[in-house]
Amino acid sequence: MSHFVVSARKYRPVRFDEVVGQRHVSQTLKNALQTDHLAHAFLFCGPRGVGKTTSARILAKVLNCENRTEDYEPCNTCPSCVAFNNNASLNITELDAASNNSVDHIRALTEQVRFQPQQGEYKVFIIDEVHMLSQQAFNAFLKTLEEPPPYAIFILATTEKHKIIPTILSRCQIFDFKRIQPNDIIEHLQGICQQEGITADEDALHIIAQKADGALRDALSIFDRIVSFSGDRIEYAAVIENLNVLDYDYFFRAVDYLLTEDRAGMMLLFDEVLKHGFDEDLFLSGLAAHLRDLLVCKDSATLQLLEVGERLRERYHQQAGIAPADLLLTALDIANACDLGFRTARNKRLHVEMSLLRMVTIRRAFRNEPVSLAPAGESPAPAAAPEKKSPEPAAAEPETAPAAPEPELPNEQPPVSPMAPPPGIPGPAAFASVDMNSLIAEAEEEVGRSLPDEELPPLDDEHLRGAWDVFLAEQHGTTLAVYLKQALPSVRGEGEIVIRVGSARAHASLRDDDSLIAHLRKTFERPNLVMLLEHDESLKPVQVQTKKRLTAKDKFLAMREKNPALDELRRRFDLRPEE
Repeated sequence: MSHFVVSARKYRPVRFDEVVGQRHVSQTLKNALQTDHLAHAFLFCGPRGVGKTTSARILAKVLNCENRTEDYEPCNTCPSCVAFNNNASLNITELDAASNNSVDHIRALTEQVRFQPQQGEYKVFIIDEVHMLSQQAFNAFLKTLEEPPPYAIFILATTEKHKIIPTILSRCQIFDFKRIQPNDIIEHLQGICQQEGITADEDALHIIAQKADGALRDALSIFDRIVSFSGDRIEYAAVIENLNVLDYDYFFRAVDYLLTEDRAGMMLLFDEVLKHGFDEDLFLSGLAAHLRDLLVCKDSATLQLLEVGERLRERYHQQAGIAPADLLLTALDIANACDLGFRTARNKRLHVEMSLLRMVTIRRAFRNEPVSLAPAGESPAPAAAPEKKSPEPAAAEPETAPAAPEPELPNEQPPVSPMAPPPGIPGPAAFASVDMNSLIAEAEEEVGRSLPDEELPPLDDEHLRGAWDVFLAEQHGTTLAVYLKQALPSVRGEGEIVIRVGSARAHASLRDDDSLIAHLRKTFERPNLVMLLEHDESLKPVQVQTKKRLTAKDKFLAMREKNPALDELRRRFDLRPEE
């Protein structure tokens, strides 16, 4: 049985040019080597599997390489490079801070810094997952990291930069590694397929790249898993089966049902997805992503955001051509609202089904037509028009009226272009045919007819005082009522009431309590009534009396006045309540 090496280790980059998707880091390090402006401490931070430790190992190898290339790459043939490749280099020390995070481990590391390199110019210390060091370990490492010997180079790597203390960050040159783009991952996987003699569909590699979420190491692990499953031929169907990914065809069919307003087809499609073992939220999120991709295809400026293969790209173009942007945006909004309430829904399947039915009825809602519950294939009967009554008798009509000729239907329908909507389905122009101005005018006219033709209650000082007294009676005994008794209300203009108060405390109390203005608006039937507060020093400020808190001595003296015998009792038992 041969010794198998996973692709992440077998095809690990050994040169800066082989690092995928991090050219901004590789080129900066090579320029620093060329100009001899190399820092003594580096911090490589970024997501997992993007090349942080790999770049640190390459930099450590280049520093001690005896035969650097012209573009400052390691030769991989000198004794230093060979020793490093065989994990036998004494000048390069790697420390995993996840399992060596105590003060003793850092002190042992700093002791090694004191010894000069036995071979080469530099001693390189690579500390992976440096954010796992304890607070005491960070403090013990500060002095050495700030003023190391000239031959010592520190390279720190972390996935959680925010957990590193600022004193460490200020002593390092920071490089931010970014997520690797799907196109770069696909290109790298295609190169591995050529070397391994594997035939792979481009759509299958797209699924692997999207599943990796920007991490090349995860993509290589998924690639090894798929190769073990399907052998030398990687097909799209095998990838989605092994990774438990919903096929794109489900979402294309869902949008077709949305365009044709096929409720039964949408419900059966969702049931088919659930029978295959997929969760409701997985289908919902996939449909939302599909609607987003269709919107991306609507504009050539955003077409670059579509991350699919060439075969699927053409299919996206065809469906985006017959799907109006307004409909897609409304359906995407429904999917987003459904996703927000999915976790709190008790019947999750019904929650998603209701959202799917809303998507199907979007076009009917835009056309302002009633939703029909007729079975598929049957058209609902048109509603009968209301009879118009006339006060005067209509003129006599002839006994026989000529019937309107029925339009002849052609036997053959014209061919439908792939970019045009299918027959019976309104295209994007149908949404522009609605006259919104006429609808608004009709609504305003209807509202005007529904309003009662009654006069509002009069608003003057006399009626205001009456409403004021009613409110005072309701608030009897409260602090607000005390302030209102000293205030002077008056009417100013058509919709303003001015209340003059004599103290800042009364002003604040009336400002923070909206019960008075609510009472006045309801009494005078004016929802836009405004209450203004004015300070009048001529009004006497209200003094709210507060009860004095009695001490133990005060209570005893009060009781003694009612019963003098208590004083004799106090002297007999030597009690001293006065204290």
